[in-house]
Amino acid sequence: MYNSDTPVRAELPSSRQLVRSTILAAVSAAVLLVAVVLPAEYGIDPTGIGRVLRMTEMGDIKQQLAAEAAADAAAAATAAPAPASASAKAAGPTLGMASANASQPTASAASKVQWRDETPFTLTPGEGIEIKLKMAAGGKVPYSWAVEGGSVNFDTHGDAPGKSVSYEKGRGVSSDEGVLTAEFTGNHGWFWRNRGQADVKVILRTRGDYTDITKVK
Repeated sequence: MYNSDTPVRAELPSSRQLVRSTILAAVSAAVLLVAVVLPAEYGIDPTGIGRVLRMTEMGDIKQQLAAEAAADAAAAATAAPAPASASAKAAGPTLGMASANASQPTASAASKVQWRDETPFTLTPGEGIEIKLKMAAGGKVPYSWAVEGGSVNFDTHGDAPGKSVSYEKGRGVSSDEGVLTAEFTGNHGWFWRNRGQADVKVILRTRGDYTDITKVK
C-alpha cells in the first residue's frame, strides 16, 4: 500500500548519538552567539574575534543608532523643545578629553591655527559617518569641527582589541573643539549623524599625535 520503506532499528540513531548531536548543536550555537551575534548586534566582543572580523564596529553603530532613537523619542515625549540657542552637549564622561566649553570654534579662529589635516564631508538626513585616528596611549590631538547648515549628534570614542571608551557625546551640536587624549593605543575619533531634515556640511580639523586618519561610512 505504501511505497516508502520503513527503516529498520539498526538504521535509526541511538540515544547516545542523539545526545551527542544535541550537545554539538548547543556548543555550535553558543560559539556563534559569542563570536558573531554579540559583536555584530550589541558591540560586545569577549573573544576579540568580532573586532578582527570588523563585526564589533557594526554592533557599536547599531547601539549608537538605538540610543539616538531612544533619546529622540524621549525628547519628543517630554515638554516643548527648548529654543535652538539652548542646544547643548549631553552630559557624559570626559575622561581623556579637554574640551573648550567656554567658547565655540568659529571659522575665522580655526583658520588661524596651523592644522595638519582638514577633512570636510557632507551628511544627508539620517546619514552617519565615522573618522578614526591611529594614536598611541597618551597621545594628544587638538581638534576643531564645525557644521554648516544645521547641527549633528556626535560620539567621541576610542577602540582597540578588547578595549573601548566613550569620551563625550552630544545631540544637536553645531561645533566643538578641544584636545583628544588617547587612553590606550588604538583608534580614536568621532561618529557624527545628521538627524535634521536637510544636508549639512561638517569640517574637521586636526593636528598632533596620530599616524593615520580614516573615514568610515
